[in-house]
Amino acid sequence: MNIKYHDWCLMSSPQNLDEVRRLELLAFRGWPALESLDVAGWRLRFSGGYTKRANSINALEAYPPLIIETLEALCRQRGVPPVWRLTPLAPPAMAGLLEARGYRAIERSHLQVCPLHDRFAADPVVAILPAPTPAWIAAFAAHSPVRPEHHETMQRMLQAIAPPAGFAFVEHDGRPMAMAIGAVEGDHMGLFDVLVMPEARRQGLARRVTESLYAWAWRQGARFAYLQVVATNAAAMPLYAQQGFRTVYDYEYRIPPAP
Repeated sequence: MNIKYHDWCLMSSPQNLDEVRRLELLAFRGWPALESLDVAGWRLRFSGGYTKRANSINALEAYPPLIIETLEALCRQRGVPPVWRLTPLAPPAMAGLLEARGYRAIERSHLQVCPLHDRFAADPVVAILPAPTPAWIAAFAAHSPVRPEHHETMQRMLQAIAPPAGFAFVEHDGRPMAMAIGAVEGDHMGLFDVLVMPEARRQGLARRVTESLYAWAWRQGARFAYLQVVATNAAAMPLYAQQGFRTVYDYEYRIPPAP
């Protein structure tokens, strides 16, 4: 890259839409949907209704055409509501058009990036597994939480994450304490689903799990990490800031009115 992430993040305008698209594609592959469909510059992602990220309509190019009804129909044909995930790639008029159709905004999130370095250290209590074990899957299903009807979809999506992938896990006396997922592609690692169980909070496990994954990713050749964090997540944001994450862009979901 010809520009440092820190410098890029400080730029208020013009929005670097090429970089937004590059990070979007990385995140799509890091947390893969079971089916993707590209239509006129939009990417529709379908995974049986499990997670908004994997069941959403996303701008794939900068300012694709406004074909709202066409994309809504494709979602409904697959039995899922049309959920729009609006990033800076979406046409500027999109939010207002969706609002006029009765959509409402929920869950604004940040896409953040930080440089990795060899000072991130692996913690010996954190196991980095190359694939999710039955105990990892059971803990994830219980604490994410995942509804019973989505268990099979969840496992298929986890298995679809391309290697190298790291499934971080901390157990104590046979009980899960903390977990997270790292997915490496090229010089980037995506960080997904950091979970610390209620009885294990305030013990620094979120830091230990994430920094163990950064150390693992560094050995895999990654030099940057990215994550997607809900803007209201007051518990996680200070840790990520301390680790060096900075917001590159925001996005939000728009959900349709109840039928």
